[in-house]
This record gives sequence, structure tokens and C-alpha cells, in this order.
Amino acid sequence: MSAPTTQRTNVTEREARQVAEAAREQDWHKPSFAKELFLGRFRLDLIHPHPLPDAESVRRGEAFLAELRAFCESTVDSARIEREARIPDEVITGLKEIGALGMKIDPKYGGLGLTQLYYNKALALAGSASPAVGALLSAHQSIGVPQPLKIFGTQEQKDAFLPRCARTDISAFLLTEPDVGSDPARLATTAVPDGDTYVLDGVKLWTTNGVVADLLVVMARVPKSEGHKGGITAFVVEATAEGVTVENRNSFMGLRGIENGVTRFHQVRVPAANRIGPEGAGLKIALTTLNTGRLSLPAMCAGAGKWCLKIAREWAAEREQWGKPVALHEAVGSKISFIAATTFALEAVLDLSSQMADEDRNDIRIEAALAKLYGSEMAWLMADELVQIRGGRGYETAESLKARGERAVPAEQMLRDLRINRIFEGSTEIMHLLIAREAVDAHLSVAGDLIDPEKTLSDKARAGANAGVFYAKWLPKLVAGPGQLPSSYGEFKREVDLSGHLRYVERHARKLARSTFYAMSRWQGRMETKQGFLGRIVDIGAELFAMSAACVRAERLRGEGEHGREAYQLADAFCRQARIRVEELFGRLWANTDDLDRKVVKGVLGGAYTWLEEGVIDPSGDGPWIADATPGPSARPNERRPFGA
Repeated sequence: MSAPTTQRTNVTEREARQVAEAAREQDWHKPSFAKELFLGRFRLDLIHPHPLPDAESVRRGEAFLAELRAFCESTVDSARIEREARIPDEVITGLKEIGALGMKIDPKYGGLGLTQLYYNKALALAGSASPAVGALLSAHQSIGVPQPLKIFGTQEQKDAFLPRCARTDISAFLLTEPDVGSDPARLATTAVPDGDTYVLDGVKLWTTNGVVADLLVVMARVPKSEGHKGGITAFVVEATAEGVTVENRNSFMGLRGIENGVTRFHQVRVPAANRIGPEGAGLKIALTTLNTGRLSLPAMCAGAGKWCLKIAREWAAEREQWGKPVALHEAVGSKISFIAATTFALEAVLDLSSQMADEDRNDIRIEAALAKLYGSEMAWLMADELVQIRGGRGYETAESLKARGERAVPAEQMLRDLRINRIFEGSTEIMHLLIAREAVDAHLSVAGDLIDPEKTLSDKARAGANAGVFYAKWLPKLVAGPGQLPSSYGEFKREVDLSGHLRYVERHARKLARSTFYAMSRWQGRMETKQGFLGRIVDIGAELFAMSAACVRAERLRGEGEHGREAYQLADAFCRQARIRVEELFGRLWANTDDLDRKVVKGVLGGAYTWLEEGVIDPSGDGPWIADATPGPSARPNERRPFGA
């Protein structure tokens, strides 16, 4: 008999939305290129000329990249990490010695103080040597202790923890629970105030770095009581504290060296001084941290694209079929073109978003989310195409290839390692909804009360008046624009003409805004349930953003005299490929099977098609779908394994 599933926290759909909405950054104090794009306003001036790093940050960044490259080439054995499913201690020791744990930490705390741009270049480099090493460094600095403390920590907290994170201690971020994924309203881990401490109880799942971490950022629910606002709150917790137990080291399809586990807290006392920000601010801290933290994943995705391109080029030139290299056969050549053009665009999106984050002139919450969404999806497609180009050798492991005397190319490992990026730090489906919410924020700000069933008639009347003023000004601007003038964006017209692609972006940004407005008018309060439609809206925006970034990057490289002609060719190829995808997505906004799919799903859940499942054997083992996470003492040995221990 299966063990009982853990008791679930009952939260209504509306309560869950309210928690998520309260955690959002509500206001827009700085301009956002992507936000304007979704509103039908193509603000090229916000990204062109391409922002550039200052000379000193370039000097320091390039110096560290050279040191990191030398270290990775001499010390990081990706095949060994894959084979042994762990990162050797000497690798971690070496990373600490060159300062890789403190890449983003201010030098006054012992860090390197790299910019976001060079931090991401370093992650791409380290991740290409070993995706597991890239994941460890990213989880430690992008979402672990350093980033939330940098933004929200007190001076005392920074003085206490940042020097440790910069040189010696590995950190982890603990939010997810066995029965809580993207719906934090159901968070069950508690932090009960007790004098000048909080007492933590609960279980956290998928704790990247959690098995080896020295410091943890833990999200827990503080009960509301006298003198305590309560709510989901962030804490810095010592991994060695009494009552902290790593109950399992998880293993996965890919990233086999990742130190990811299940961590139980039982009566763990945490000093109130270790609370990050006020009570109830935990989710806002997490989301704000991710505004730039999400750029770490597309950094490694861009690096993966570069590697896929290198292998595709070398192999497709070497392998001959029917009298010529396979690259010259159109069926294979089109795949290579896709990998090359998309790699160029991913790096363009990454560098542009990173530099905007460094300058802090723009609000990049949508840009970073789009970079994560687009990078994770396109990198997976590129790796899949590489496996196809390699044929049977793409499906064969590097170890097997080496054993029979061929080059040990880990194409199948790359495919496995990249798959998690479509789930990490917000699945593609959740990213669609998150970005869609931000994209329609301007509409909800003026007309949200009209579709809120709990608002009074007077509230709706005021909202109607405000909406009338907003749309009277906004809608006429969606009719015509620079994209209809052949002379627009002429500075992008060189030997290869990119100006037409930018005119396309401008026209289709307006079309995207009109489509969104029409959908809101049609579905009103039901708009949030149209997840298929919202996902396509976001995907169109992602393609338009990537096209813009690719063109701006090409012009920057041309101006610098660095591969400008080739960059224009790649940008042109990418934009032409992207335009085909955009046209398909626009067509599927209104011609799709969404309604039919919902009927089929109801039939599946209702058991109408169980006959279709007959004739197979389910090899799954016994056990509950979700493990029991009832608070209490651990009954399992502690699997924590600090490096060097």
C-alpha cells in the first residue's frame, strides 16, 4: 500500500493570485523597452546605440575570464563529473582560490565586483566546461545568499555573510516544497517567532547546492500574531544549525554533478538578525532577486549555442555523404544556419539585457524574463538539432564514442543538461504567465476594476472613465507608425539591409498590442484563463525583442569594426527565420485548438479515454505522487557533504 501523501495546504485560486500579485513589483519607475514593445511602442532609442561597459570593468572582466579559462582547461574534467556525478573537491577549491564564488560581490567584502555582463560571460565559459559547475556558481550567486543581501540586507548582514560567500562558503536558495512549486501561497514551512529568534519547521525540495551549502536562504511563513505582521519571509540559515538535515541527494536526467537535495528543518532556531527584510517581504525579495538573477540561465544557454555551432561546423565539414560534406546538403545546412543565427541572437539578447542591468537606467524585469524564456527554449532546440546532425553519434554517449576510438563529443549530454532550463527558475508555462501579467499591467492599471467581480459599481464607473481617457489616447497610435515608412531606420541599411526587419518589428509591435486589446475586450475577466493565447502573445514579444537585439548588436559590431559584415549576415538570417515564427504565432492567436483541447482534457481527467491506455505495462514503482512533508524530526541520516570534508 502506498504511503499517505502529505497533508496539503488549502488555498483558493483567488487567494493564490492575491499572494502572487502582492509579491509583484507594482510600479514602473524607469523605462522598459520590452514593456513598451508589448504596448505597441517600439522604443529603439532605449537600446540603440547599444549600451557599452566602461573600460575599467572590461579590463577587470577580461582578466578574470582569462584566469577562469586557464583554470577550467587545466582542472575541470567534464567527463569525470558526468561519470562520478559530483564535482571533485579540487575543482571547488580552485574556484574559491581564483575568486569565482565572489564574482558579483563588492571588492570591499572580498569579491571581484564584476559587472552583470562579465559575470554572465564567466557563467557561459564555466558552464561550457561543465554545466554542473555553471549551475553551482549560478545558484550560489544569482539566487543564493549574496544577491538578496546585496539588495535587501542590512549592513550588519553584509559584513557578516558576504565575505564568507566571496571566498569560502557556498550558498543555496530554498523555496520549493514537495507540494509547492509555482504557487507560493501554499508554502507550508513555518518560522514561528520566539523571543529574538524564529523557529523553523518544514521540508524543502530541489535545493540546488543544498547538499554542499554552508549558508541557506530559506523562505518560510511567519504566522500573524501580536507584534508580527507575518507572511512569507526570507532568512539566512546556517546549514550546520541543529535540526537541519539533508535527507536526500537527488539525481536527474542531466546535470549529474549538481548537488541538489531535500532539506528538512525541525525546530531550527534562527536569530531574528538573520531575517532579510521585513516579515512578509520574502516573495518580493525572491522576485526582485530574480529580475537580474534570471540572466544566468540564458548566459549558459548562449554558451551552449556556441558549443553546438562549433561541433556542427566541425562535424558537418568532416562527414561526407553522396560525394560532399553533409553541411552542403540543404536538409543539414538549414539546421546549421538555424544554430548559427540563433546563437548570435541569444548572445545579443543576453549582452543587451546584461548591460542594461549594469547601467540601471531601464527596468529590465520583462527583458530578463524574456531572455530566460527564449534562451532556454531555443538552446534546447539547437541541442536537439545538433544531435540530429550528428545522427547515431549524437545519440551515443561520449564515453562510448571514446571507447571505440572516436572523438568523445557529449552531444546527448548537452541535450539532457539543457532540458532543465525550461523548468528551472520558472517553467516556460509560468514564465508565459508572469511576462503576460507584466505586459498587460498598463491595461489593468486603468481598467482592472472593470473586470474585478468584487468591485462596486462606483469603482467600475471610475475605472470606465479612466479607461476611456487612456484608450482614447493609446488606440489611435496603434494605427500607423514608422514601420510603414520605407526610409525608417536607415542607419541599419548597409551591404545587408536590416532596416526592413526593424520596420517589421515596429509594425508587429502595434499589431501585438491591438491583438492584446481585442482579447481583453472579448474575454475581459476570463482573460487570465486563456493561457494558450497569453503564451503566444509572449512568444511573439520574445521574437520581436530578439530581432531588435540582434540588429542593434550587428550595428554595434559594425561600428567597432569587429566582424560587422558577418554580424549583419547573421542578424539578417535570424530575423528572417524569426519572422516566419512570428507569422505562425499570430495566425495561431485566433486559429487554434484551445477550446477543443480543454474538452479533451476534461475527458482524460474524467476517465473517458482510459481504454486508450490499455495494452502497455507501467514500469513505475510504488509510492505516493508527492512525498510526505509533515513537520517533525528527521528519521533519515544527514546526506550533507561539504566540499573538502
